[in-house]
Amino acid sequence: MGKRSGTGPYSGAELEAEVQSWAEDEVATSEFKDERLGKRFRTLLQQLTEGMGKIIPFACQDWANTKAAYRFFSNPRVSEEAILSGHFHSTRERASLVDDRVLVLHDTTEISFKHNDGTIGLVGQVGQRTACGILMHSSLVVTCEGLPLGIAAVKFWTRSKFKGTNALKKKVNPTRVPIEHKESVRWLQNLQQSTDLLGKPERCVHVGDRESDIYELFCAAQSAGTHFAVRTCVDRLAGDGAHTMADEMHEVCCKGLHRVETRGSGGSMREAVLELKYRRIHVLPPIGKHRRYP
Repeated sequence: MGKRSGTGPYSGAELEAEVQSWAEDEVATSEFKDERLGKRFRTLLQQLTEGMGKIIPFACQDWANTKAAYRFFSNPRVSEEAILSGHFHSTRERASLVDDRVLVLHDTTEISFKHNDGTIGLVGQVGQRTACGILMHSSLVVTCEGLPLGIAAVKFWTRSKFKGTNALKKKVNPTRVPIEHKESVRWLQNLQQSTDLLGKPERCVHVGDRESDIYELFCAAQSAGTHFAVRTCVDRLAGDGAHTMADEMHEVCCKGLHRVETRGSGGSMREAVLELKYRRIHVLPPIGKHRRYP
């Protein structure tokens, strides 16, 4: 977006035209194995854009287009990579125009549906009820100022069955299971895919929440020559192995303060004061993985 020269809020017609123009740019370089699939995709995208929020039959307006849409989505030659290939290309082009570092924000989203027959797939458990839907792990590229540049990698999946984490821990030690056999391998795959897409790995900083505190991720980032910032979940062994990272950080003096305004549950504004500490630490691999990882 951004082709509009005027100022002030968009009118309905202007917004629709801007969204349509943006959509055409994003799919201009989409790569499908069959040219007819690419043509159908562009037609379908236009229909869904014009019928934003409507279900497929209403957006497509007639049975012929509706049937063509369902055929497109069920075609085994149509994948999320093919659908998003044009957008990935646009993300790379926009990122190449940024002189500074770019942040790649990784996170997982659960898309739940009100179905209980399991035909859509399982995403997790809410109390005693099993939730059906789709999981999406995406990597959003933004500038250091927070301007979104697009998605650089994405993974979709469902679960055929769901077991609670505590139940699994009684049968197997999660740290002994190879990362390739876990859902968390998506963090490594997206890091590699987004780094390869953007090029210049030294200017990328991959950001993740506590779920991304994975030792294999640290090794993958180091191997790719890129950077990462994660919220730690595990107090790992450090130094000679006789103490942990927390022990070393307790010895570090506060280097500065950062104040953040937050809104409380009652709506009132409050100020949180964060202490900033930093130190270079030699971190050890998890027990049982010393031979595989540095």
